[in-house]
Amino acid sequence: MTITLLPDVAHHTEADQHCTLDWVGMSGIDLPLMLAGQPDTTLPAKVDMHVDIATPRHRGIHMSRLYLALQDTLAHAPLDRNRLEQLLQSSLDSHAGISQHACIKLQFQLPLLRPALKSQFSGWKTYPVTLEAQLGRQGLQTELTVEIPYSSTCPCSAALSRQLLQQAFIDTFSMDATLSTKQVSQWLYEHGSLATPHSQRSTAKLHVRLEPKGWINPPIHSLIDTAEAALQTAVQTAVKREDEQAFAALNGRNQMFCEDAARRLKHALLGDAAWADFWIRVEHHESLHAHDATAVCIKGVPGGYTPLLSR
Repeated sequence: MTITLLPDVAHHTEADQHCTLDWVGMSGIDLPLMLAGQPDTTLPAKVDMHVDIATPRHRGIHMSRLYLALQDTLAHAPLDRNRLEQLLQSSLDSHAGISQHACIKLQFQLPLLRPALKSQFSGWKTYPVTLEAQLGRQGLQTELTVEIPYSSTCPCSAALSRQLLQQAFIDTFSMDATLSTKQVSQWLYEHGSLATPHSQRSTAKLHVRLEPKGWINPPIHSLIDTAEAALQTAVQTAVKREDEQAFAALNGRNQMFCEDAARRLKHALLGDAAWADFWIRVEHHESLHAHDATAVCIKGVPGGYTPLLSR
């Protein structure tokens, strides 16, 4: 006798303890991801796929169904809102009578070509991106997270540096009544860096909730551009001397405490109706201290910000 029917223990045996589970599934699935608008670019992504177990007696889910639905939906076609909703609905349909909610989390690095500030050169910069979505009774809810590196110059340190330069100028020329522009110019060139303010590479993490019907393609590029335009001092790629000088000038005109950076970003996101809610965290990785300076702000919708996925 040959046994041909394979046992399905997860489906045909009861759970020992009768209770529901919020999320069950798989984490860290490898996927070649294509974004809508960039069909010729394939990005290596890590994906988490989960459904809930809403029936207390049911022991387990069919994880292979989630995996195959992911491969069928996203491995060979660009990611957009409709395809994302289709994938989550397929996950629920394959667990009818078991699950009421499905969610997905995609993590990848988005490469963008960035021009130099002054020269004709350009270079690639990658941005860590996370896209999360959940489908349930409230429909499709989607959140997007990006991390953006930028430079921040401390306003306090800049003021203290200017005071030292001012005092050095007084000490050098207080008795010279015939001071010429040429002398001042030469002295500033030789001694203008007597004291320099500290600056550091900094990180802005923006977590936004998308308006339910307000998007088709994930607005990753526009979120990054909005944030970099607000900060003004995004880290550079290709840099010649003229670019470095222009970057120094941008830092001088945009001196920022972490509070200043957070307010700039909040103001920029409040001006865009695409974001139903948001959470912003900035970190200035101090060159003066061994610790970081941080600031956090939210949009402030009624009830406050709560993460969509809490696993």
